Amino acid sequence: MSKYRNELPQLAGGIFLNDAGLETDIIFNKGIEIREFAAHTLLPDPAGREVLASYFREMLSLAKLNGAGFVLDCPTWKAHMHWADDLKATEAEIRQANIDAVAFAAGLREEFSENEQPIVINALVGPRGDAYSPDVEIAAAEAEEYHAQQIGWLAETGADMVSALTFTMADEAIGAVRAAKSAGMPIVVSFTVETDGKLPTGEGLGDAIQRVDAATDNATAYYMVNCAHPDHFSGVIGDEAWTKRIRGLRCNASRLSHAELDECEVLDDGNPVELGQQYAEFKERMPWLNVFGGCCGTDLRHVTEIANAVTK
Repeated sequence: MSKYRNELPQLAGGIFLNDAGLETDIIFNKGIEIREFAAHTLLPDPAGREVLASYFREMLSLAKLNGAGFVLDCPTWKAHMHWADDLKATEAEIRQANIDAVAFAAGLREEFSENEQPIVINALVGPRGDAYSPDVEIAAAEAEEYHAQQIGWLAETGADMVSALTFTMADEAIGAVRAAKSAGMPIVVSFTVETDGKLPTGEGLGDAIQRVDAATDNATAYYMVNCAHPDHFSGVIGDEAWTKRIRGLRCNASRLSHAELDECEVLDDGNPVELGQQYAEFKERMPWLNVFGGCCGTDLRHVTEIANAVTK
């Protein structure tokens, strides 16, 4: 049974941390292969499961140390049917992966039940396609039908919410939000942007947020930006009303573009201290921000700096 599905605690304020760039940290820093960049494939293997558990335990301990809440992501970003052929998985296996991932997160929440602030179980939903280089635009109705399957599976678990993470187009986000609304699941939409602050489709960040809200009666709990360096979108954040719909950031460590990152054979982990300072600047400009984590290239060092910067 979900604990916070009917009332997400981060909507009431307080600082909440997210984790870092799970896949890049595990692959590059810990030397563990993740098949097809799909973190849920680690769960059936005891060694892989322990790697995941250790990664999240460090993050949960950091939240406890800083007196912060934690949005605990379930590794389900690629646990949907678009990737079934690449993963050589059946529909039943993909469905079970979602169930197992939520159960894994629930176990970690129980393990850290003494944390003073809430731990929210957040099941990730990834885009139908490559988040770095989307090759097909998806209509809202098609996206709703597609994402309804995974979100429906997740609605039957103890997940508190879902997040449409690293989404690249407003129409697909509209479909995901409608699917979540039909399933009774709170949903967060996290867009990614290119170095010019625009979505990969060329749509402005503010335009995308406003279009999703208009098409879904403001059904999105809040918005985030992820998989982009602060320099890539700082310039498009002004004092417009839509900026207040953004509550969270999960930035890349690197200033490289998505295309450049896709070609990298070594990890660009940027500057953790500088990244923390940039989060503090965002927090000063946007005091309503209260969910903070990292994305590609970040690890515990970066999230520690971020936590220190935003909890001062």
